[in-house]
Amino acid sequence: MSKCFSFTASLDKFYRYIFSNASLRSVSVDLGDGTIMHTWIPKKFNQVKPNLLLVHGFGANAMWQYGEHLRHFTARFNVFVPDLLFFGGSYTARPERTEAFQARCLMRLMDTQGVRRMSLVGVSYGGFVGYSMAVQFPEALERLVLCCAGVCLEEKDLENGLFRVSDLDEAASILYPQTPERLRELMKLSFVKPARGVPSCFLSDFIDVMCTDYVEEKRELIQAIIKERKLSSLPPIQKPTLIVWGEQDQIFPLELGHRLQRHIGESARLVTIENAGHAVNLEKPKEFIRHLESFLIDSFPSPSPKTSLVNSGE
Repeated sequence: MSKCFSFTASLDKFYRYIFSNASLRSVSVDLGDGTIMHTWIPKKFNQVKPNLLLVHGFGANAMWQYGEHLRHFTARFNVFVPDLLFFGGSYTARPERTEAFQARCLMRLMDTQGVRRMSLVGVSYGGFVGYSMAVQFPEALERLVLCCAGVCLEEKDLENGLFRVSDLDEAASILYPQTPERLRELMKLSFVKPARGVPSCFLSDFIDVMCTDYVEEKRELIQAIIKERKLSSLPPIQKPTLIVWGEQDQIFPLELGHRLQRHIGESARLVTIENAGHAVNLEKPKEFIRHLESFLIDSFPSPSPKTSLVNSGE
């Protein structure tokens, strides 16, 4: 008997409705060289508002990580929410798998929309990409938020027991799960209080809908951020940076947050959220938003009532 209803697909449609209702529209942009990036952009671009780029981490797609947060920012910012390469509707035929390449593609994407200056929020893997954007395009970024982004990890941390996993293959099998058992393990690592009693059929449905595309490419993305990584090779940045961390993060332990703050220096501030794990943006959304609003919204003056509206990308 064929499956007629997919809870995951239905929830994905609901998030799509949320994004559309937030005055965003879905576009796919051809960057050339076999690279297509899907993103949500403002239906009307306001030249007076500052710009905000929300970059997701590993998981389903950008909508699932930022659907709960959009309403806090769309009134004050031109909000852009892209799918990174090999997530959602974005992909490339090129062989590069580094966060540096992802960052260059994001910058090219924003160039196509006429955006030259922006603040950026990067969650987990999105923080790796955001940090790389700050390194490569310092003139483009105004403020940077890095949430549970283990940018300062080193490959030797695996051998030294900093993580719950001991090698790259195990890390990839958990971060991009292909079985209900692995997905349950990811939930336990990501949340302090993971949902209990979730039927395996729901987990299998999520995997079927969200975790079957670009499996090998995503494993290569994970390998690229860890292999031969050294803190001494990570360029420092000078941008005002807010580092947000779940106090009980089991994927990227809090030590990496302190390490990142020390590496960036005086321009960085670290805040920890209690009773939260790696998925702090989902587990503690109110606290997460409160810190982002203080850092981002309170840093910009309110736009004038007389604003100029033009179509985004034109």
